[in-house]
Order: sequence, then C-alpha cells, then structure tokens
Amino acid sequence: MTEAGEKLPISDFYKVIDHVTIFKSEKWWEAIVVFESFGKRSIGLYLWHNRDGAWKRKHKFNIRNLDEWNKLKNAIEQLTPKLVSK
Repeated sequence: MTEAGEKLPISDFYKVIDHVTIFKSEKWWEAIVVFESFGKRSIGLYLWHNRDGAWKRKHKFNIRNLDEWNKLKNAIEQLTPKLVSK
C-alpha cells in the first residue's frame, strides 16, 4: 500500500522508519507510521486533510509500546463483532 517516493506530511522533527498508506484520495490521507523521536520508536495512526493544496494533520494516535498495543488489540477484538448489525 506504500506508494514509492511519497513524502509523508510529518514534521522533520520525527524520523520516519516506515509507513503504510491505508487510504488516500484528493482530500484525505490515512496512514500507519513507524517513527522515532528522542531515540524511541512509536507507531502513529495519522489522518490528514488536504486544504487549499496543503496536507494538514486532522488526527494522530500513538502506540508507544507493546503493552499498550496488546490492550488496544484486545479491546478492538472484543468490540469488532458489534460492527455487524443484527
């Protein structure tokens, strides 16, 4: 899903390690990004909105460690069956 050569609209403060684009249109861009700051790596779930030709961050959610990921994963797995309406 990663487009070759695409530059993410993320501050140069962060070192981007890798990313996967989930969705991209003319107006919206959603990606999962592994980035590093202060020597620590995190995973960020980003949503950008294209306004007047410039990508602006709308939402950012970080996963800072494996314990946090496991808690999120368990909660999501618990709730996903409710996506199907009866």
